[in-house]
Amino acid sequence: MQAERKTMVGRVVSDKMDKTVVVEVETLKRHPMYGKTIRTVKNYKAHNEGNESHSGDMVRIAECRPLSKEKRWVVVEVLERVE
Repeated sequence: MQAERKTMVGRVVSDKMDKTVVVEVETLKRHPMYGKTIRTVKNYKAHNEGNESHSGDMVRIAECRPLSKEKRWVVVEVLERVE
C-alpha cells in the first residue's frame, strides 16, 4: 500500500528556469509562547513538465522523489491562471 503524498497550494514566483518553477507557499503558525498567529512564507522548487505554469499562477504541488539538488516537488495542477 502506497502512502499518501503531501500536497500544498502556492503561487508561482519565478518561471525563468526550464521545466522548473519556484512556488511560494504561505502558512499560518501560532507563536509557541505568545499565541499570536504568524504568517510564514517558504519557497519550493517544483518540476513543471511542459512549462505549463507561469509567474503569478496558483498551483498545487505534490511531494516526489528527489529530481535534483533542491527539487523535490512536482506541479500537479494549475488552479488559477493569471493573464
